[in-house]
Amino acid sequence: MRLALVQSDIYWEDIQANLSMFEEKIWKMEKVVDVIILPEMFTTGFSMNAVQLAEPMNLTTQKWMKQMSSQTQAAICGSYIVKEDGHFFNRFLWVQPDGISFSYDKRHLFTFAEEHKTFTAGKKKSIITWRNWKFLPQICYDLRFPVSSRNKKNNIYDCLIYVANWPHKRAMAWNTLLKARAIENLSYSVGVNRIGVDGKGLYYSGDSSAYDFVGNQLVFANENDTILFVDLDKNQLDGFRKDFPALDDSDSFILN
Repeated sequence: MRLALVQSDIYWEDIQANLSMFEEKIWKMEKVVDVIILPEMFTTGFSMNAVQLAEPMNLTTQKWMKQMSSQTQAAICGSYIVKEDGHFFNRFLWVQPDGISFSYDKRHLFTFAEEHKTFTAGKKKSIITWRNWKFLPQICYDLRFPVSSRNKKNNIYDCLIYVANWPHKRAMAWNTLLKARAIENLSYSVGVNRIGVDGKGLYYSGDSSAYDFVGNQLVFANENDTILFVDLDKNQLDGFRKDFPALDDSDSFILN
């Protein structure tokens, strides 16, 4: 399973400019991949201006994602601002070449930035199966809350995906927790963050990376505008879980 982690600056609150920019980056990729991962709110930056920027499903961004997925034959994912049933959501959307899509709404809203005053929190996790792999999508601040990414003894997922707008001032937490999530869940852990300065003056250093189930860092990028490619090995993952079944000793509580 090969993933492309697209680390990029984001044009502030400019959907068309961002879609054009990411499309160009995707077409310049020199490798064939299975999954393309874009940052959190990749069409706007981390904006609370949902009234002006939100889209209903099946409109501009989702149609663009369907086109990119069909043309590359890879699943493509990232989060953007969605309006549905009178509510705004920071929604992770996963789109496959066959047009099938899955979504996850950010559960932990960042009250420090008053995200909760604009957006509605998600209530359910989403496990996505793709080419014999199982992925658990999460969004930015979710990384600080390990219960929501908790794997189970029957290994409900193989890889965590975190998309983010995570500021440089808290980069230590980002890097530490991505590694911890991999180790504690016996899974791969992948984080895709943005770079640059947003419309509120916050600086992002990127630090997109991937860790294996032992905690080894597989790829890493600082503040570069780049695409990281990482290959995940299912046989190695399954073998490690068989030899070291630590999740068999996990607590029995369940979080939907």
